[in-house]
Amino acid sequence: MSKVAVLVAGSWGTALAAVLADNGHQVRLWTRNSEQADEINNQRTNVRFLGDVELSQGIEAVTELEAALNGAQAVIFVAPSAAMREVARAAAPYIGRDVLCIHATKGFESGTYNRMTTILAEELDRSESTLVVLSGPSHAEEVVRKQPTTVVVASAEQYHAESAQDLFINSYFRVYTNPDLIGVEVAGAIKNIIALGAGLSDGLSFGDNAKAALITRGLTEIARLGDAMGANMLTFAGLAGVGDLIVTCTSTHSRNWRAGSLLAKGLEVDEVLRQMGMVVEGIRTTRAAYELAKLYDVQMPITEQLYQVLFEGKSPKLAVEALMGRGRTHEIEEVTKAWSKHV
Repeated sequence: MSKVAVLVAGSWGTALAAVLADNGHQVRLWTRNSEQADEINNQRTNVRFLGDVELSQGIEAVTELEAALNGAQAVIFVAPSAAMREVARAAAPYIGRDVLCIHATKGFESGTYNRMTTILAEELDRSESTLVVLSGPSHAEEVVRKQPTTVVVASAEQYHAESAQDLFINSYFRVYTNPDLIGVEVAGAIKNIIALGAGLSDGLSFGDNAKAALITRGLTEIARLGDAMGANMLTFAGLAGVGDLIVTCTSTHSRNWRAGSLLAKGLEVDEVLRQMGMVVEGIRTTRAAYELAKLYDVQMPITEQLYQVLFEGKSPKLAVEALMGRGRTHEIEEVTKAWSKHV
C-alpha cells in the first residue's frame, strides 16, 4: 500500500483517486473548496463532477496542500492546464526527490505553449525523464463506475512508467507503458481540438460521413505536430492517439464534444463555458496549437478553422465549407512521407 496525493478534485482527479483507493492505496484528494471536501468525506459523493456515484472510503479529501502531500510516495497532478504551474509551484516544497510524480492533464500552457511535463520539470526542479504522463481513452464517468478502461503511462525512463503502471493497474483499469512522453502528451492535447470539431459537426447535423473524415484528418494533424515536436509516430496509432481521439469525438460524456455542439447552435464561447460549468481544455488548446503550428511550420487546417470560429467570430458552417474547399492532395503520398521514418 502506498500513500498517494491527488491534486485536484475535479471529475478526472476524483475518478483516478477511486482507482487508487480500489487498489488499496491511502489516497488524499486535495481541493481548495471546503464544502466539496466535506461532501466527499461525509456524503461520499462529488455531485458537481460525477453525480451521485458513491466514492470509496479509502479517499480522504483535504483542503491543505501540505496535509495532502505529507508522507506521499506518489503525487498525481490533475489540475487544469491553466492552473498546473500554480499548483506545481505550491506543491514543490512538500515533494521529496524520490516521490513518483505523474500528471493526467491534456493541454498546453497558455502563452508559453509548454507541455505539462515541462511545467512540472521546471517547478519541481526535476528532469522531464523522471516524470510520467497518464493518458488514453477514458471518461471519468465510466472509470468511477468501474467500467473496463485501458490507458497508457509514458515516461522516458521505463522504471518510472512501470511504477505508475503498478500503482494504477487492476481488473477494470488496464495500463500499458510507453517511452514516448512527448507523443502521448501531444496526442492527448490536440485530440480535444478535434473533439470540438466533431461536436460542431454533429451540432450542424452533418452526419457520420463528415465526422469520420474529421476524426481521420484530425489524426493526421496530431501526427504532423507531434512529429515536428519529436514524437514517435507509432504512438498516434495507439491508445493515446487514435484510441483517445475516437472516444472523445464520439461520446456525449466528452466536454469538448458538448462544447462544439453548443457552438454549432450559435452560442458565443463565453456562454458555452458558462453553460458547461467545467474546464473545456480544447478551447485553450486551440489557441496554443494554432501558434505551435506556425512555430513548427506544419499544416493544421482543422485547428486553423476552429481557431477562427472560437477567436475570430467565423461561422461554424463557413469553417466546414472552407475545409471542404481546400486544394486537392494525395492521401497515401502524404501518409507515407509522414510515417516512413518510423516503421
